[in-house]
This record gives sequence, C-alpha cells and structure tokens, in this order.
Amino acid sequence: MLAGMKTIRQLTVESLAHMAAQGSPRAVVDESARAILREWMLHPRKAAEPAPPAPAPPVQPKSAAAEMGVEEKLAYLRERALHWKPALALGTLREKMVFATGDPHARLMLVGEAPGYDEERLGEPFVGRAGQKLNQVLAAMGLERGAVYISNICKWRPAMGPQQGMANRPPTAEEIAACVQLVLAEIRAIRPQCIVCLGGTAAKGLLGVENASVGSLRGKWHDCQGVPVRVTYHPSYLLRNESLSARRAVWEDMLAAMEALGMPVSEKQRRYFLPS
Repeated sequence: MLAGMKTIRQLTVESLAHMAAQGSPRAVVDESARAILREWMLHPRKAAEPAPPAPAPPVQPKSAAAEMGVEEKLAYLRERALHWKPALALGTLREKMVFATGDPHARLMLVGEAPGYDEERLGEPFVGRAGQKLNQVLAAMGLERGAVYISNICKWRPAMGPQQGMANRPPTAEEIAACVQLVLAEIRAIRPQCIVCLGGTAAKGLLGVENASVGSLRGKWHDCQGVPVRVTYHPSYLLRNESLSARRAVWEDMLAAMEALGMPVSEKQRRYFLPS
C-alpha cells in the first residue's frame, strides 16, 4: 500500500461520517457488501490496515457494521462458530457447539467457562446444577434468566476420551485462545453495559490474565473492549462451598453489577448473607 493512501475501510467510515453529517441516518448495502461488513465485525483490527481515525465531534456516525441488527450479527456469529476452524482443528473439543442464550439486547452479560454434560445435551449454557444456582442468584437480583445474555468463553465441551461419560474438565489455555474471538465479537454485537465473568477461566480469556486467581481479581472493575467487567466465583464454587462467606463474596460482586447498571437495591438485598 502506498504511503498516505487510505484503506477501503477508512474511506467507508469517512463516507458514512459525511452521510451522517448531511442528515442521512442509514446506508443501503447489497449482500456482497454485507458479507464484507460481517468480516470487519468479526476481525475489527487487521495488521494490514491501520485503525480509521476517530470522527470529529459533534457528529458520531455509526460504523458500517452497525447497519446489521444485533440479532443478525449473533445469527451470523452462531453460523461461523459451527465451522470455527481455530477450535475444531485442535482435536481436543467435542463436536456439538453450544453458543449462548438470553436477551441479545440485555444490559448484563454473563460469561462462564465451557459447556458441561447437561449443557452439551440440551444445547444451552448453564442448564445443569451450576445453572440452577445461577438462576437463584439472578432471582435474588430481581432478574429473570431470559433478561440477561449468557455465554461461555469456550463454545465446546472439552473432550476427555471415548469413556468421558458425564465427566467434565475446564478448557486449556490453547482452547480458550481458539474460542475467545467469538466471545469478543458477541460483546461487540451486544454492547452490554456490564459483564460478569463467572470463574477464573472466563476471566483469563476476557482479561488476558494467566495466573491470577478469582480472589485477586474480584472486588474491583476491569475492562474488556470498553465494557466494565466484574469477576466473581463460578456458580459451581457455591455448590462445593456453601459457607456464608463464599455466598456473600459472590453476592457483593453481583451488588456491584446492579449498582453499575443503575438497578434498585433494597436494604434487604444489601444485607443478604451477612452474619446475623
């Protein structure tokens, strides 16, 4: 590429900015153009092309990929996930892909570890015992399961051999790396106001941390693509540890998410799982 020559992506963004400045709220594109925009959405930063310059205020034009609705973006991502070569080429994940569930317009996104036996069988995240515990936490927050968006950092159940049965294992760092781009694309599509990582595996994938424990990550805010992230223990942790302190730790993280979302918090809710 010649020095100073603008990329197609830069020209597209500048054209949309000009249209927005002239009062045109939408751009009509054909299917071939939509295919290009979908690729830009899934891979927003390619080394061959520098990031386009930020538009000058007060005009704030939407990117070209924003012309697709959230549902359309997620449907496209689900289709891509079915044939996602970086994960399928590993040979360490089982065949059935479990994508996500919930409201694509949700303000709160929850990211867990990977599908287990029940999730693989039913094709939906968090439907086993850990999912039942998560539903209880959401109910205490005043939320229904369908009001949030629930995904996993790994879209396939990690394999353990032909006699695996109901046994599960956490995904490896290699398996997380092979899947994380799908979850990052989900976040860009949904743009939630807050994300809660359920467990250390999800935190490692979204935050890029390798050896940090949940205990060292929780209690403060992190960032993923401009979205505030809170880290808490996986619901399965509460199945193994039913102590008051463990339940209070998770609840404090959820209270922080509620406050960040501007949800009402009653005095009764603030006192959940405190020593009497």
